[in-house]
Amino acid sequence: MKFEVYCDEAYPDLFTSKNPNAHYLMIGSLWLPSELRLELKEKIKGIRAEHNAWGEIKWSKISASKLPFYLGLIDLFASYGTDMRFRCIAVEREHVNLQFHNQDGELGFYKFYYQLLHHWIQDFNEYDIYCDVKKNRDPLRLHTLKKYLDASNIFSTIKNIQSLPSRQLVLIQFCDFLLGAASSRMNNTLRVGSAKEAVVQYMEKSLGVEKLIATAKGEQKFNVFKIRLKGGW
Repeated sequence: MKFEVYCDEAYPDLFTSKNPNAHYLMIGSLWLPSELRLELKEKIKGIRAEHNAWGEIKWSKISASKLPFYLGLIDLFASYGTDMRFRCIAVEREHVNLQFHNQDGELGFYKFYYQLLHHWIQDFNEYDIYCDVKKNRDPLRLHTLKKYLDASNIFSTIKNIQSLPSRQLVLIQFCDFLLGAASSRMNNTLRVGSAKEAVVQYMEKSLGVEKLIATAKGEQKFNVFKIRLKGGW
């Protein structure tokens, strides 16, 4: 079966920042069967038309006036069950030791990207992976990521990993929106009474969870993987 994966990140330079404003680096991924792509894009277009919301879908752009639009996107996400899935990894900055990454924060970032993707790639499937554009010091980072995913998933096909501007791919924008919700809980950035808090609370109710925080490994719909860099259970 053919799948597509749309990825985005929050606080990607957290490991190297001199003045960090978050505790967790977050990388997110939206997974769906390739055959659903056009249908989903049409349904998103319909929600846009219903609410007259034609700008880029983005967590940072949520406002009170656009609240019904973003709640509509949550309803859409929920309506597809596990045919439309989200997984993110949360990496705690204080526990990252760059000595294990050749003192290279960019290398560390892509190692965690690998951890995000590898565990949801299943045998005998084919995957196209689309990442939001990120300026890298090493231009071969995505090529190397593909090489390691290929090596560790020999019974599946990683057809393609490429970066494209999020403004060109509405499903990367959708990933940004879902990741922003998870990151706001993990990084404790929600303001009481704000439109973003209303969005997160609606999403939590829709998913049947108390809070969008670290989930069990087997969570299939909205998986928040808080990696344990210091070991333990």
